[in-house]
Amino acid sequence: MEVVRREQVIVKDGQIRLTGLPYKRGDRVEVIVLPSEREAEPRPRLTVGQLRRSGLIGLWKDRTDIEDSSAYARWLREQAQQRGAAQ
Repeated sequence: MEVVRREQVIVKDGQIRLTGLPYKRGDRVEVIVLPSEREAEPRPRLTVGQLRRSGLIGLWKDRTDIEDSSAYARWLREQAQQRGAAQ
């Protein structure tokens, strides 16, 4: 049995598109979809010096609409976690 392996990223919920397969009209195939065990490429980590120079620290310091930046950051994280569950 010949196995053709393709790795795809889901762009639209519940859908994948496979092209370039070595089969012709009328050929019977079986499709098995498995979540990939490979992790995405790791993001490069910033050193402390790079983080200080990045502008991320103190990003919200001049915002007058954010009274408590810790509470605001917590709220943003909660919103991000709930985004996937709401569907």
